Amino acid sequence: MHLRPLRIAAHVELISLIIMLANLATAHLKAVSSLAGPTHGCAYLFVVAATWRLKPATTTVKATTLVPGVGGLLALRRLSPPGAIDQPGKAGVRP
Repeated sequence: MHLRPLRIAAHVELISLIIMLANLATAHLKAVSSLAGPTHGCAYLFVVAATWRLKPATTTVKATTLVPGVGGLLALRRLSPPGAIDQPGKAGVRP
């Protein structure tokens, strides 16, 4: 079970949400909104679809991904065993 694409999409989802909210609270630049909005939407949909396709994902994990911004990271936390690193050949304890 490779979680690397899900991990990347979850981080992109959170970062793009932070950028959108910061832009909304400050200058509200149209260029930033037009870039961050679709990026966040695509990352959100990818996280939801990727999690729903995982066999070890329980109904609770799948429902968690529906929370915008942090749902993907919360789902990853429930899917990853403690101390595991998602790299081929590098399972086990973190350095």
